[in-house]
Amino acid sequence: MASTGNGKTSVDQFIARITTEYEGLSKQLKVIARHVEQHRDHIGLEGIQELAAHCGVQPSAVVRFAKHFGFSGFSEMQAIFREGLTRQLAPSRNYRTRIRDIIESGAGSLSSVEIAHEFLAGSVAAMHELEANLDADTFMQAVDMLRETDCIWIAASRRSFPVAVYLDYALQHTDKRVCLMSGLGSMHLGQMRSVRPGDVMLAISFAPYAEETLAAVELAQERGVRLIAITDSRMSPLAKDAEVTLVVQDNSTFGFRALTSTMGLAQSLFIALAYALELPYRPTSPRSNG
Repeated sequence: MASTGNGKTSVDQFIARITTEYEGLSKQLKVIARHVEQHRDHIGLEGIQELAAHCGVQPSAVVRFAKHFGFSGFSEMQAIFREGLTRQLAPSRNYRTRIRDIIESGAGSLSSVEIAHEFLAGSVAAMHELEANLDADTFMQAVDMLRETDCIWIAASRRSFPVAVYLDYALQHTDKRVCLMSGLGSMHLGQMRSVRPGDVMLAISFAPYAEETLAAVELAQERGVRLIAITDSRMSPLAKDAEVTLVVQDNSTFGFRALTSTMGLAQSLFIALAYALELPYRPTSPRSNG
């Protein structure tokens, strides 16, 4: 796979090819594929041993992965990622490296304020990464789908559920029918019986991917829904059948994943839709009789 001379374009083409061929890869190569996509800003800096360790595979599997996609080996594959390293390193790498150094140093317990600062720093870094990597065409396509439909379904469970609740609240400000898959009383699949062809579903899920969300999406698609996926990889089960996939990756601090970037993406999606619909201003508080 030859470089185009533009590091970003070449990497984008490589990721697109990985996504296309993902289902046909072996289990080990799928793990490497997901790592390459989710950590594309770091591949140019990692050695083959480090990459293999992150993926839980042997270095020989990384070489097989590279050769599968037409490279002579890991070094040639890494070269296309290194072309983009003349720009500033991704803020998330600086953050993750700093956290790892703190934990591995054994420098005693952190104070509550230090924990807060580290968590907030991770959220800021993830927001910068989302801003830098947001695909403009894909985002506009998602807005167009929401603008054109009469009915919007929202499906999310567990960690992603707060984002779904926000979207339900925000989208109620439009004139569209908005249906939140709440799962109340384990009736999430029963709710899907009201889906009609042409409805749009916003489904939100991240690894290890909530089974309830995946089941609802499968049933909704059988009934003709158009799917917008908000997820952490173009190789996630949600992205497989989605018409539009918005990729967002929140940082994890001390084992706790933030929702900052995901919520920011959801809010951006609503604001862009509201602008496209030219929603009128409506005061939220009653007018004074005085």
